[in-house]
Amino acid sequence: MSSETLSSTTDVKNLVHPYTNLGDHLNKGPMIIDRGEGIYIYDNHGKRYLEGMSGLWCTSLGFSEERLVNAAIAQFKKLPYYHLFNSRSNTPAIELSAKLLEIAPKNLSKILYANSGSEANDAAVKLVWFYHNAIGKPEKKKIISRLRGYHGVTVASGSLTGLPANHLHFDLPIDRILHTDCPSYYHGAESGESEEAFTQRLINNLEQLILKEGPETVGAFIAEPVMGAGGVIVPPEGYFEGVQKVLKKYDILFIVDEVICGFGRTGMMFGCDTFNLQPDIMSVAKALSSSYLPISATMISQAIYDKIAEQSDEVGVFAHGVTYSGHPICAAVALETIKIYQEDNIVAHVQEVAPHFQKRLHALASHPLVGESRGIGLIGAIELTQDKASKKPFDSSVKIEKRVQENVAKHGVLVRGIRNAIALCPPLIITIEQIDELFDSLEKGLDEVLEDIEKSAVSV
Repeated sequence: MSSETLSSTTDVKNLVHPYTNLGDHLNKGPMIIDRGEGIYIYDNHGKRYLEGMSGLWCTSLGFSEERLVNAAIAQFKKLPYYHLFNSRSNTPAIELSAKLLEIAPKNLSKILYANSGSEANDAAVKLVWFYHNAIGKPEKKKIISRLRGYHGVTVASGSLTGLPANHLHFDLPIDRILHTDCPSYYHGAESGESEEAFTQRLINNLEQLILKEGPETVGAFIAEPVMGAGGVIVPPEGYFEGVQKVLKKYDILFIVDEVICGFGRTGMMFGCDTFNLQPDIMSVAKALSSSYLPISATMISQAIYDKIAEQSDEVGVFAHGVTYSGHPICAAVALETIKIYQEDNIVAHVQEVAPHFQKRLHALASHPLVGESRGIGLIGAIELTQDKASKKPFDSSVKIEKRVQENVAKHGVLVRGIRNAIALCPPLIITIEQIDELFDSLEKGLDEVLEDIEKSAVSV
């Protein structure tokens, strides 16, 4: 689409934008982003915004990292495309694989590339099914996900996602996909229930679901270390320890979705490191290339690979792959991204600034509109509530998260409203001063919405 077409308000309004209220979209049109510099982006009117969400949880190194631009240009000139089919490969894909396995959990040994987190998780589903066929357990195919979990929007990954909007009218979830409890103490605790008791109840519920379905029919469990689109849900202490014990007890594979948490977001290279997770399969995307180019990876253990390879030999081919798998330009940019993480000590930087980010985040818990603040590393959220004591949310007609999001944007910061919450996920290169800029604007936006609500109540 040409720049002339984009400049036409009528044509811009005809574009379909995902996760947008279509009524508002058709009335106002989208915000058009023109350029980026560091952690800031500029709209087509020249207004600057601090990107408090790294785009879609993904632009970890900001919007003007020259090393990534140069890596893409150099590879464009050398080899703009080649595939990984028919026993062929390319140097950037090979070097990226070696680098990924160098930093990944040690039991992972093979990588399957694609273009997005959705595809990576979709591939994980197929691999679970293929693997259990290969080991003679064709009935062990059900996959357990969690309510509020987000794993993508393709048919399989969208089914794994545990959000109603991703299922309604799409005829999802598909068969063999199950959902268990969301590990949010704030949303799910019973009256008087301690966090420890809540955690144990969820672990028990998971085991009971497995027993009800039949352990011989359950092939895998998938989880984000920290839930992203579900509202930035940080698991309570002991949750994943208990879950992993249950999975091992019933010989169930563990798929860890690191699409948002991977590459430093939680304060360590992966969420697996932060929460001591031992995945059989792990998916990565987004920050893999700082989202400068689309690339994702599904990583599997040697044990899974061996059985899949053996079965593929019998069939004569491993009949799965996509045209752009291991695309040389995308792989070159991803490789350079990981080198920057290592050479610039990005994880150490996150560990240095995250305490201040979390301090400012948790200070918001005292605000009249905030029921809970939660987060880890450089990711967090505040839960908006009408009544703190009862945790009563605002009615959807109030559009509370949208109002806060829009008021914060007026002060030059972009955040994301999600189901009565405001999510924050700034680029990993953010400084202490920029963290203050983010939260100062968020506080102003909250105060303005509170004042507006109080005025409306008085007028009524």
